[in-house]
Amino acid sequence: MSSRLSEICKELKLGNMEKFIPEVEFKDPEQYLTEIMGLVLTERKNRRVDQLIKRANFPMAKTLEGYDFTPITFPEDFDQEALLSLEFIQKKENILMIGAVGTGKTYLAIALGVKACMKGYTVKFYRIADLVNELVEKHRKGTIEKTIKLISKASVLVLDEMGYTPMSKQGSELLFSVISNSYEKQSIIITSNLEFGSWNNIFGEARLTAALVDRLIHHSHILSFKGKSYRFKQAMSKKKST
Repeated sequence: MSSRLSEICKELKLGNMEKFIPEVEFKDPEQYLTEIMGLVLTERKNRRVDQLIKRANFPMAKTLEGYDFTPITFPEDFDQEALLSLEFIQKKENILMIGAVGTGKTYLAIALGVKACMKGYTVKFYRIADLVNELVEKHRKGTIEKTIKLISKASVLVLDEMGYTPMSKQGSELLFSVISNSYEKQSIIITSNLEFGSWNNIFGEARLTAALVDRLIHHSHILSFKGKSYRFKQAMSKKKST
């Protein structure tokens, strides 16, 4: 392969276009160039998706393939098809997943986040406890405004495990600032094992809790997860098979 072609590809920011030359059969100039450029475009899109998934900071990548939606109760005006269409992201609506531990909330939240990345959306994933600790530390260092601004740049904010651990007054207030700053600007996906009536136990302040829930519920779709833990069912299944 000529070094001159490599130089031209680099100057035009076409990546390693020359590597696709052996993969395309030449029939006519237009067909050949179209197929070559199509392969370059596909590679660029795949690379972009990989970068978005990596930057989202998911604990692991999940897909919707084979996911069981039967334990989920959808609201009347929002169904599985609407959820998977990701139109809620365009509308800057929230998805609130409420249900017992192990019923598939985190899995679905991550899978939706990965699908959003594949559609070109920017996503940020946080476990609530980790986010609160980070916010408190950034506040101590005097860089909290910069941190909240960076979080707000994502199209989708996934907040996992709301309610697993109580928060300090400062942590609650900083998390409230993040959610308030996101209001009607980005979509938030939240998973929680607690009904809204118990959220006061997390934040420890009734007025703050009411204001936070009010912002989350507005423009949101609440999914209720029922049934036994997937992990429990898998453990029982393995036990029966031995």
